[in-house]
Amino acid sequence: MTGADTDTAALHLARFAALGGEAGGARARAMRRFEALGLPSQRIEAWHYTGLNALSKAALAPFDGTKTASSADDSMLGARLGAGPRLVFADGRLRAELSDLSGLPAGVRLLGLADARAREPSLVENRLDAEDEARAMRALNAAFAADGAVLVLPAGVRLDRPVQFIHFAAASGAAFHLRHLVVAGEGSAATVVETYFGAPRSASWTNAVTELELGRGATLRHVKWQDEAALAFHTASTHARLAGGARFESFVLHSGARLARNEIDATLADPGASCRLLGVTLAREKQHIDNTTVIDHAAPGCTSKEHYRGVLDGEARGVFQGRIVVRPQAQKTAAHQLIEHLLLSERAEASAKPELEIHADDVKCGHGATAGALDEQALFYLRARGIGLERARAMLVEGFVAALVDEVEDEGVRARLSSVVADWLAQAADERLAV
Repeated sequence: MTGADTDTAALHLARFAALGGEAGGARARAMRRFEALGLPSQRIEAWHYTGLNALSKAALAPFDGTKTASSADDSMLGARLGAGPRLVFADGRLRAELSDLSGLPAGVRLLGLADARAREPSLVENRLDAEDEARAMRALNAAFAADGAVLVLPAGVRLDRPVQFIHFAAASGAAFHLRHLVVAGEGSAATVVETYFGAPRSASWTNAVTELELGRGATLRHVKWQDEAALAFHTASTHARLAGGARFESFVLHSGARLARNEIDATLADPGASCRLLGVTLAREKQHIDNTTVIDHAAPGCTSKEHYRGVLDGEARGVFQGRIVVRPQAQKTAAHQLIEHLLLSERAEASAKPELEIHADDVKCGHGATAGALDEQALFYLRARGIGLERARAMLVEGFVAALVDEVEDEGVRARLSSVVADWLAQAADERLAV
């Protein structure tokens, strides 16, 4: 294959065809769907602000498992592992020797997707292999997902430590399609932390899908940290469905990747469900970070809150698209959405598209979006008290971000996120001083 035949989409189509009979059924249906859709273009309204030409031209093929991680890769991966229950994936494949399943209460199931499909298909059947994958990235994921994490919480079980899903990308020129599933039984509670990072020179693509199913009265806190390599691409979608009285808390931190897009769809299916979506973007140089959300109020008496903040330096671009849908039967809905971007450079750019689609009359809904530079008066106040320019800038940015980080409930996770922010600010200051 040459020219256009070697783009990322064509390489996936060719690899799937080469699998022959090994990829039938639901995978074949998903691949036919992707073939009909292709990679999303900016002609599609939902992708208007994010173009994928660079991803297409990068010629990234599905990882075939031929490259093995080096000792340096393993050392880097090991340095990122925290204590507590976790599943670790390297180049899209479960690394059992680095994972830790100890300390989980009786009845909790934590295992790799490949193992679940082979040994306990009842855990995942009818939940992951949807016949109609309406979105191209989901369809491609459904066709190629070889592994991922599965967490099942029995009714009433409440985990006192976060469960980690960690993915490390080492192979350059490859695409990884992970699919995660969390099923939270009635009245259960847990914190799940998804982390994505990679080897410094890894020019790869992670395309992940996470399915969250919350039973009646369940609480799920979902934290995601995307810190992939500077040459990497990251696309992901999280889909949460909430039963009555369930509570979904999401926090997303972006600090890596050349281009990243994170989608969250939350359906408040029964009365009394609630969700809160928080996010922080830290981007510099020519990074492009897109957060796109849809909250579907499908039942009465539900509440939702969205608050995203972005810090953009250099020629970085931040995108937020958020749609709140209130269906006719969803009376007594309360929904609020706020997007704020802080521009540290005249070349940085922010795009925000908040949307309200309201079909009920007894609701309280609102949205807002702002973008601007650092407060000059606040900066002058700090400088007048002997604080250097870069330190003063960092203090203001840190305060801007900390307002959201501080809302993360788990103390250990919150401390880790605060450390990431401080490290990013220190590195950004060093780069600015070096110019």
